[in-house]
Amino acid sequence: MSEEIKKGRPACAGREHPLSIVINDAVKIFTELGFEVATGPELEDVWHNFDALNVPKDHPARDMQDTFYIKGKEGEVLRTHTSNVQIRYMENLVKSGGKPPFAIIAPGKCFRNEATDATHEMQFYQIEGLVIGENINMSNLKATLSYFCKKMLGENIEIRFRPSFFPFTEPSIEFDMKFNGKWLEMGGAGMVHPDVLKNCGIDSTKYQGFAFGPGLERLMIIKYGMPDIRPAYQGDLRFNQF
Repeated sequence: MSEEIKKGRPACAGREHPLSIVINDAVKIFTELGFEVATGPELEDVWHNFDALNVPKDHPARDMQDTFYIKGKEGEVLRTHTSNVQIRYMENLVKSGGKPPFAIIAPGKCFRNEATDATHEMQFYQIEGLVIGENINMSNLKATLSYFCKKMLGENIEIRFRPSFFPFTEPSIEFDMKFNGKWLEMGGAGMVHPDVLKNCGIDSTKYQGFAFGPGLERLMIIKYGMPDIRPAYQGDLRFNQF
């Protein structure tokens, strides 16, 4: 037996997954700004995932977020966004006698029943942000997102904001970044709809705020110049060896 075989294959040093790096970097940026990290369940009830966010059963927005319902667990779904965390956070705040102002982020995995391609997956990570207080406006939202994007991807990153619609924000916007010469949608944002605050027991005549939710896989492919998000979930160890 040769000496090489006797010694065995040399051990390879482990490396952090690119998506984990992006998640940790995003959390670090927001916590430095004073945001608190909040968490919530991936298996969620319909109230926290849809109804409390101003998306009733007959609302067409539910079709946009088609998800996975659990057999034998009526009224429970795999969450379609981490916005369920903001509802739970506000409910618990009010129950404990607390009140705004506050700023939270909720990073975590989401699930949607949709076709996969270079920028879509049936499971993905989102980092939800929520800021509630007095005299909060759209300029605060744009400044926060602009700071985050430049801190994460560099001062030269191109960002744009455009009008959109979400039932849980009013007004609503999408924000995009320039990637390979084209605009790539990063996520939705907007001023929190008064009904969402009311559903959680917060006085919407006194307090207002903003929410946002970029997809972290898309931040990953821009940060590392990757052509496709799907290899992040295919288990190929070479994906970590960059």
